[in-house]
Formats: sequence, C-alpha cells, structure tokens
Amino acid sequence: MVNSNNSALGILFPNNYDALVPDLVNVRLMASIPFASRYRMIDFILSSMANCGIDNISVMVNNNYHSLMDHLGSGREWDLVRKNGGLNIFPPFAEKSAKPYTGRIGALESLLGFLKLQKEKYVVMADSHIAVNFDFTDMIRNHIETGADVSIAYNEQELPEAQVRAEGASKGYYYTFDVDDGRITKIYVNPKDTGVQNFSMNIYVIDRELLIDLVNTAFMRGQEHFNRDVLLNQLNKLNVQGYKYNGYLARITGIKSYFDENMKLLDDYNLNALFSGAPIYTKIRDDNPTRYINGASVQNTMCADGCVIEGTVENSILFRGVKIAKGAVVRNSILMQDTVVEAGAVVEYTITDKQVTISAGKEMKGADTFPVYIAKNHTV
Repeated sequence: MVNSNNSALGILFPNNYDALVPDLVNVRLMASIPFASRYRMIDFILSSMANCGIDNISVMVNNNYHSLMDHLGSGREWDLVRKNGGLNIFPPFAEKSAKPYTGRIGALESLLGFLKLQKEKYVVMADSHIAVNFDFTDMIRNHIETGADVSIAYNEQELPEAQVRAEGASKGYYYTFDVDDGRITKIYVNPKDTGVQNFSMNIYVIDRELLIDLVNTAFMRGQEHFNRDVLLNQLNKLNVQGYKYNGYLARITGIKSYFDENMKLLDDYNLNALFSGAPIYTKIRDDNPTRYINGASVQNTMCADGCVIEGTVENSILFRGVKIAKGAVVRNSILMQDTVVEAGAVVEYTITDKQVTISAGKEMKGADTFPVYIAKNHTV
C-alpha cells in the first residue's frame, strides 16, 4: 500500500480533549467518535501516517479504549500488520502502581523503554480530535531543512468559541503561537484573543533522542504537559519551528462543532478538500449497498453502506446500517450506526448514537444552535 518510512515512528494520543464532548465519549474516547458517515476520528491521522510510510505507530490509550481496540484490531486496514513495528496499543496499567496519565509527559514517560529500543531518528506525535488529510512527509522534510529541534503544525483560524468558553484545565489545553520567519517565538496557553490566530494542531516532529531527554527531565521535575511545561520555557534554547498547514481540517471542540463539521461535508467542496488527497482507511464492515425503496425521497445526504431508506431524508449524515421506515422524515440530522427511525417519526437537528430507535410517530426536534443528542442503545 505504501513505502516504508524508516526515519520516523508515530505516537497517537486518542484520549486528549475527551472532556470537550462528554456525551459522545461516554462509551468511547475522542479517537473513536464516528465521523463522516463511515469513519472514526482516528482514521484520518492514522491513515495520513500510513500513507506517508510511517509503519511503526503507537497508540497511547488512557481510558474508555475498548471501542478503539475493536475498531483498530491488528491494523490490517492501514497495512500495519508487521513483524517489526506496525500498530501497537499501550494501555495505562502496565504495573500495579501505574495510574492513568494526566498529560503528554506522563504518557511518554511510560513509553520511554520502548522509545529507547527503536531505530527511527524522528518521532511524529499527534492527537485525534482533528480530521485532516495530512502530509507528514512534507512536514518531516521541512523539519530537516530548517534544522529544527521541534516542529509544530498550525493553521490560521479564529479560536473556536466552545474551546475558549471551556472552564478549567480538565477541558484540555490549547495553544497559539507567535511565528517569526518560521520560528515559534512565543506560545500562548488557552488564550482568548479574537481574530485569526496561529492555532496549534498538536502535531509534532522531534528527534527521538531529544524527546527521551526532554521527557526524562520533565518527569523528574513533576511536569505534565509538553507544550506548557517543556517547550514554552525553552523557546530560547530550542529551535522550535512552526509548520503552517493550509489545507482543510475539521476540529472537534464540542457537540455543536461535531454537528457542524459533519454537516460541512454535505458541501462537495469541503468533501473533496478532505478526501481528494491520499485515501483514508477505516475498519471494513462487509455490507450491502444502501437500498432506496420505492417512494423514498433523499436529498443532499451522505449515506454509508447497509442503509435501508423508505422515507424522506434531507441534509443528513447516515452511518452504516441506518433504517428509515416508510413515512418517516429525517432532516438536518446525524444518525450513527444501526439507528432505526420507525414509520411516521420526525427527526430534525438530532444526533443519535449507535443502535438508537426512534419509535413510530415520535418527534425529535432540536435546533441549529442546539442539536438534540440521544445516547447509545436508547429507544425514544
């Protein structure tokens, strides 16, 4: 599928920013949130790494990771079944005294023994709250050409209102930068500035040996966060370069942004911007193509395989196995896997989790500014 990239290994942090979407991560983590009709959030970064030949990838899970393990399996869909390297999932309880980590430093410290045994020169780190088709090869090339100690990807955008309003560190840290001729000269932690900012994507490239040294030192000092506690205080000593990303991305910062970012993909321009580059892989579910029964009316809708539609669907995202009965109406909604909308039901501005049933004749109506969410396995 891809050529091997022996110069870099990957580390993914799938639990970061879970607290921003508490409803969606009740039975899963941020990385396994369904997105774009048939994918999970982790598919985008993981596929981007695989497409760039990074075939030694570690996933640092913290909690609620059973659904992610089921989704990733052995990594076959991403061509990551290897004798050496491949896909490795590291849970937090390696020993009796171990506890779930609270920051990137704690997670990396538990991985130091593994990192010391690896041969790759560079480490690529990323979170899983961004859906993006990312070119890691170009970022690594830029990292080498600029002589950087650390490179951090960023894009230019206004700060998401939901993230700015989030209270407490439990909602996760976010960062913006001052960039001078490519070099990051200042890092701002949880700023509230208005206007377009250099907004960190939490994607890093760093020399493996340097990472080991930085994590060792930070852990002994009781530090937890890589940006806030390590890089921010060493900008004058380390050459920290910014890598500007100009492509399309969907950043999940709350239930409203999850709804909006899915709905944006109903616009062909956004859909092509996300998917027209390298392929995005996901777990295969062998199912029949979607069936449109006589009398069905479907407009501006993204449907995955396995759906059966007899009613009316407009401006919606349907995941695998969704069933819309005759006389049912679904508008401006996101229906996750195996949702059933029975005859005569009306669903508008609603997000249903997996295996939800909307009973015959019932009405579920939210609003554009406040979509209704129905938890997994519930019947309304």
